[in-house]
Amino acid sequence: MTADKDILWEETVPGGCHWSGVIRRGTALTLTDVEGRANLAMLLFNHEERFERYNMPDTLKAQHTAFLTHGNVLYTDMGRALASVMADTCGWHDTVCGVMDDATLEMRFGRRAYQDYRNGMTRSGREGFLKELERNGLGRRDLHANVNWFSKIVTDAEGGLHFEASHREPGQRIDLRFDMHALVVLSACPHPLDPATQWEPAPVKLTAWRCGVAGRDDRCRNHRPENQRAFVNTERYFGE
Repeated sequence: MTADKDILWEETVPGGCHWSGVIRRGTALTLTDVEGRANLAMLLFNHEERFERYNMPDTLKAQHTAFLTHGNVLYTDMGRALASVMADTCGWHDTVCGVMDDATLEMRFGRRAYQDYRNGMTRSGREGFLKELERNGLGRRDLHANVNWFSKIVTDAEGGLHFEASHREPGQRIDLRFDMHALVVLSACPHPLDPATQWEPAPVKLTAWRCGVAGRDDRCRNHRPENQRAFVNTERYFGE
């Protein structure tokens, strides 16, 4: 992260809660797993044209990967660089498992309404996404493949997916630079494959700071030739 003078704001998303906001081009968002148990599901949209959003298949195939880490770029469905992983102390972030839905939540943890449980209520990641989308003039049709920061998934010999918790540590962080003006939608609900049996979602600290746009020698830009083209597409979009 950068010096305190460049910090714009900080806040913490409590475990199980949700958040949305606009992050401008040239701004970074540091995500910190405060307790070492967090999952932070994220949806991303081009703030100016919200039909354009993060595209998981293009992001993965262009960079020959199945997960995200330092150096990776998040592509839009228009082939532009939307955000970039500038730094990462975790090393692996899930891109394929989606977000916990209502049925999974009820089966594993039960439904606890706010009226009865107050801050001990349960809320699925999908419900959290929908609430934030509605606040921003969007809806169910705008749900798309999300990123799960801080969650690692491994496969077995038969191709089954399993949650890997051994890599987790308190204080792990990601510095995510925004290469376009982006609407960011977050849910701190547990990962759908997390085997935890108790409802104990963990908080994530958000720190926004000025980082500037990617230079010609930027690691994310030069990670793949396809990334270079994505950055050119973004720069042309902004008339640079």
